[in-house]
Amino acid sequence: MNYENSLDYARKLDKEDSLAYLRNEFHIPKDKKDNDWLYFTGNSLGLQPKQTQEYIQQELDDWAKYGVEGHFEAQNPWMPYHEFLTDKMAKIVGAKPIEVVVMNTLTTNLHLLMVSFYQPTKKKYKIVIESDAFPSDRYAVQSQLKFHGVDPEEGLIEWKPREGEELLNIDDLEQIVEENGDEIALLLIGGVNYYTGQYLDLKRIAEIGHAKDCVVGIDLAHGAGNINPDLHESGVDFAAWCTYKYLNSGPGSLSGLFVHEKHAHNKDLPRFAGWWNHNKETRFNMRQPFDVMPGAEGWQLSNPPILSMAAIRSSLDLFDKVGMDALREKSEKLTGYFEYLINEINTDRIKIITPSEPKERGCQLSIQVKNADKSLHKKLTENNIITDWREPDVIRCAPVPMYNSFEDVYKMVALLKTLL
Repeated sequence: MNYENSLDYARKLDKEDSLAYLRNEFHIPKDKKDNDWLYFTGNSLGLQPKQTQEYIQQELDDWAKYGVEGHFEAQNPWMPYHEFLTDKMAKIVGAKPIEVVVMNTLTTNLHLLMVSFYQPTKKKYKIVIESDAFPSDRYAVQSQLKFHGVDPEEGLIEWKPREGEELLNIDDLEQIVEENGDEIALLLIGGVNYYTGQYLDLKRIAEIGHAKDCVVGIDLAHGAGNINPDLHESGVDFAAWCTYKYLNSGPGSLSGLFVHEKHAHNKDLPRFAGWWNHNKETRFNMRQPFDVMPGAEGWQLSNPPILSMAAIRSSLDLFDKVGMDALREKSEKLTGYFEYLINEINTDRIKIITPSEPKERGCQLSIQVKNADKSLHKKLTENNIITDWREPDVIRCAPVPMYNSFEDVYKMVALLKTLL
């Protein structure tokens, strides 16, 4: 698009935006003068939908009214409550309902999935991750290697950017797997890199891994609600994601989990068990031998925390009204305008390291700061522009299409220019 660098133009884009009304569905934090913050950290914690309080209050009211009978008598009965989330969550990540469940938290789910899908042998035992994977993923993988008696120094292979570059090149992953595939048991890759915002080709990653008989798993923490991952069509074996970033479900909320349909009825997959992944028809007979449920539900352990799920349900209802295609269309325009404005700043002190191709990124732009000491980020925060600093030198900014405006983007860059 041919953008213009003016506040009037930004406001014109907002008037033309068919999704602009969504901003009014969220609580926007305000400064002491009652002005809206410029909030660009939906990639860390999404803002609260106004309707979420109503959704949670309904469950509190039913708890007060029914006690334990709320499992059956509540307006939204608690016994099957997780099932109320399945179809809408499956749409967001491009999966079939049988492939998705909401449970636990992200790293817990990654461990549970690796119990099933990381089955090292004497020869095939290595795990591939990005060199700059999110630390929790690295810690989880290292601990899995150790649990199986493998030295992480020996068992961990890192997919690194090329010398002098920040972004990953998928041809390099293909070469790693081609050369080491006989020893690689698992690829565990972040679908959208938390640091650079790079959105990777999940289908090609799956093809690369499967060509050498490697299992392929994806951490979609920065992807769910941000991009269209088409998990079923991608062919990856499993994935997990949190819901408190782009899915706006509240701090520390539950995780989504995907297991491809091809594994749905494999009862021989090793897994940890609990009563909630036992056959729901006989679950309460208590003295039955374990009978695992098919599909992603077969990885549950415990009955679900209803109050957290109520917040997720609130957010999913908003997503379902709008659809990911419309959100992605706005997201590409927002980040395109954001990128244009930053490139208009005449300075060599900052540069964007996120891919410039919209199809290779979500809504996050990562601004690398030359000779960084965090002072620029601190000044932004002091001016009520909420961004996210990541060591050693990046300010992460995510204009979220659900609630950020083109005017937000314009005002943020105008102040950034002044500070620089």
